Amino acid sequence: MLDYIKGEITELTPASVVIETGGAGYIAHISLNTYSALSSLKTCKLFVYESIREDAHQLFGFSEKRERELFLHLISVSGVGANTARMVLSSIAVYELEGIIASENAGALKAVKGIGSKTADRIILDLKGKVKISGTAAAAPNAVLSEAAREAVSALTMLGFNQPASQKVVNKIHSENPALSVEEIIKNALKML
Repeated sequence: MLDYIKGEITELTPASVVIETGGAGYIAHISLNTYSALSSLKTCKLFVYESIREDAHQLFGFSEKRERELFLHLISVSGVGANTARMVLSSIAVYELEGIIASENAGALKAVKGIGSKTADRIILDLKGKVKISGTAAAAPNAVLSEAAREAVSALTMLGFNQPASQKVVNKIHSENPALSVEEIIKNALKML
């Protein structure tokens, strides 16, 4: 079982990364959060999960161990596969997902493409006691649930922007300056989208 791969990034897309180490190139499927973390790097240490099935051998890569732990928790839930777990981690930051599970906010999970109400409820029920809230989640209490952030994401979505991308940008802006009004959040988000 592989724990991590350390090497040169030879190819990087929002869905995958190729890391060359020891003369071999390893392709790993990644989340958008990991893509953002790797986008400015030439070399990296990527924590991996190796999925071995009859029809495929796949690597899933994560920029930090906490993201891999959440991925493993998600795929342990009945009905949640590796690609669905990767979609959840692409749409919601690690600390936000921990907060969503702890606060039993199924609505925030249903906003993720491919997650219905039954799956959202099952994720919360199965992971409530397993997922620990990190210091970051406690320090930034659910930016995803703030009224100004929700309104800003809704407005950006109505303007035609992708919901997960809007959510990520708004959460970043809101976490840096929680006192901003909805209008100020939207103005800043438009510059970043």
